[in-house]
Amino acid sequence: MFVGKKLTDIRLLHGYSRNELATLVNVSEQSIWQYENNYNGPKLEVVNKFKKLFNVKTKYFYEEKSCKTDFDPSLLAYRSKEINSIVKTRYEATHLEFIDGFINLLEGYIAYPENRLLIIRDYCIRFIGETSEHMDRTEVIRHIAEYARKELGLSDDNKKLLFVLEKNGVFVLEKHLDEDIDAYSTWSKNDKPFIILGTAKKSFVRRNFNLAHELGHLLLHYKMELSELTKSEYKKVEAEAHDFASYFLMPEKEFTKDIQQIKRLSNPNAYIDLKEKWSVSISAMAHYARKLGYLTYEQHRYFYASLNRYNYSYIEPLDDKIKVIRPGKVKSSLEFLFDNKIITLEDLITITNYNEKLIAKILGLNESLLSSYLKEPTFYGVSYIRERKI
Repeated sequence: MFVGKKLTDIRLLHGYSRNELATLVNVSEQSIWQYENNYNGPKLEVVNKFKKLFNVKTKYFYEEKSCKTDFDPSLLAYRSKEINSIVKTRYEATHLEFIDGFINLLEGYIAYPENRLLIIRDYCIRFIGETSEHMDRTEVIRHIAEYARKELGLSDDNKKLLFVLEKNGVFVLEKHLDEDIDAYSTWSKNDKPFIILGTAKKSFVRRNFNLAHELGHLLLHYKMELSELTKSEYKKVEAEAHDFASYFLMPEKEFTKDIQQIKRLSNPNAYIDLKEKWSVSISAMAHYARKLGYLTYEQHRYFYASLNRYNYSYIEPLDDKIKVIRPGKVKSSLEFLFDNKIITLEDLITITNYNEKLIAKILGLNESLLSSYLKEPTFYGVSYIRERKI
């Protein structure tokens, strides 16, 4: 029997409304509703269209079991400026459900290092609870940022931030996001931390700050229902994550020593050497220096006027010289399993009923990587049958 919920899941994963899907397979929107709610099953012709469109086996639609988990969309640190942001958030939550389910599958074969971020998060929850009434919130954020940096063992130049996060329990993946969204993050129900990075071309330092920003959300705003916040409340939460990123990437004591060596803090070019040292953008360093009280309001205004005059708002010095690093934890996991013949890609296709194109989409990987591990080319999850010579 056709399982309607499986169609809903795969539709949301691909970001289609019922009307959009109906147009793609040439049926009515009412028919899609009936399929998804098990009032009527689609004809085989329509199922074949679904199979081709979504890169799954026919069997996917007829099995109750699923590799996906459940995520609460209200907990995502994701907020699009688009009118349909609630719908967009639901799409992202569904994608995370597929990601989490697939990683749960991998964890049956791979023993990942200890999830140290969970230990750090629990410390932060206790610290916030114990100090919320008598410590300034800024001081709380500063303490947590510096504590997290120390516990993660991040080196002084921040260049290995992505690797350090992945090593300590975070699953970082890439996905095409809305233009106004750089990244988002959340915890799964079984306490796995996720950071999803947009694939839009960003500089290494911009991506580094995004990672630190999302780490701030993971540690400061655990189980906060972000979708329920007003615009002003959400703006405050974002400002806190931004402050966390600054304190985390540029520990105040060490950064202050560097700032005090600069003669003209209003000159963007004076920060180039520090950018190379801290792997933080020039604009973010100036913003932080202003927050710490080293730039006056007038100096800060002059700084941004100069930033625009030099066209540094679009690309800063060194942006084209520092290579952007991509997430490697999930990719390395699959390569390890395949190279050591612990499990094959064909096995994963059989278990999930996804073909290699859908697996690549879910995990944010290049299709060519997975295709190189196939013994036989697949067509919507089914191997071609080669003609046998008699």
